[in-house]
Amino acid sequence: MNEYLPGLEGVPATRSNISFIDGELGVLAYRGYPIEQLAEHSTFEETALLLLDGQLPTPTELTAFDEQIRRNRRVKYNVREMMKNLPAGGHPMEMLQTAIACLGMFYPCGEHVAGGGSHDLQYIHNMTVKIIARMPVLVTMWEHIRNGYDPIEPRRDLSFAENFLYMFRGEEPDPIMADILDTCLVLHAEHTINASTFAALVAGSTLASPYGVVAAAIGTLSGPLHGGANQKVVGMLKEIGRPENAKPWLEKQLAAKA
Repeated sequence: MNEYLPGLEGVPATRSNISFIDGELGVLAYRGYPIEQLAEHSTFEETALLLLDGQLPTPTELTAFDEQIRRNRRVKYNVREMMKNLPAGGHPMEMLQTAIACLGMFYPCGEHVAGGGSHDLQYIHNMTVKIIARMPVLVTMWEHIRNGYDPIEPRRDLSFAENFLYMFRGEEPDPIMADILDTCLVLHAEHTINASTFAALVAGSTLASPYGVVAAAIGTLSGPLHGGANQKVVGMLKEIGRPENAKPWLEKQLAAKA
């Protein structure tokens, strides 16, 4: 007898061996490594490769991965022209979903899944690295384009976080700001089987291209019940304003819920 379970409530879709999270206990681990340890000692590049390969990379492997990211930051001119035709007031997440899907047309994957096996897994791994490399480029390009400016070209001599800040502001990145951003990227790199990850799993199960898989995940993340939490945090920080306002603000919020 089949049981109807709306929204798959109570149905475990899969089990992740990539990360573990327990919100009530405040526990988050990537591949068995506590997030506190990674946030303090790792970098986004090293953490990304840990998530992809399942183990911390050797110095040689990390150098090769870092160079692959730096080498694949540029996007085709046609992608930039496509972005110029998007509404300037459009939501950035919708832009990003559109741009990632667009990359799939300008950097076609071909019949990458036809044969199956390890060769295709390596191909998908390489395509994933290219998407990682180009994601911040698309974000910063959009920030300039929607404000009527030309995008700033990426630099290969900068780290992932440093290049993001450079392309966003057009000036040498502040080391402290780059370190803070790098830590934020580590903290947000993986949160187990959330809604966007589940959407990516569904898309990937159909043998969609890596671009299509990520576009599906971004579309899911754009929903206010998923990615909207980050936007609320930004609004909260703006409302608090200064460090000395944090305690009174929190007390006010707690009193309102009492």
